[in-house]
Amino acid sequence: MLFLRFILLPVLLVANAALVSDQRFDGSWDTTLTCPAKGNTEGYTWHFVSLIRSGVLHGERGVVDQPAWFALDGTVAEDGGAKLTGSGIVASREYARGVSAHKGESYSYEIKAHFEATKGAGTRSTGLGIVGRPCTFDFVKQDSGSH
Repeated sequence: MLFLRFILLPVLLVANAALVSDQRFDGSWDTTLTCPAKGNTEGYTWHFVSLIRSGVLHGERGVVDQPAWFALDGTVAEDGGAKLTGSGIVASREYARGVSAHKGESYSYEIKAHFEATKGAGTRSTGLGIVGRPCTFDFVKQDSGSH
């Protein structure tokens, strides 16, 4: 029985540490998406709240399936690294890149981000740089005591 304690106790401690570290980013995050003007495409800045629960991030602005709707989803790793996907519905051709970008059409792109205890930052993948523009994401963790 004593032998079993020496085996199980370290396993339980490691499992508990994994649970705690997976949740250290949990909470509400003020999110700012900034896409600068590029060529004939207008720039914009959006503010919305993203939630992280058990390492899973979801943020949203606008009305689902309507022009100008945007969702941000993905996972945040234990080390703070995050692979996110931004997807939405084009609001106006003035703010979207590409010849085929028309109001009401859907779009999607990848974001590479990194989180720390109270802040985070990310950058949109620009692919070959021909179509994409370098949009940035800034995250600030909300104080859980003030909400």
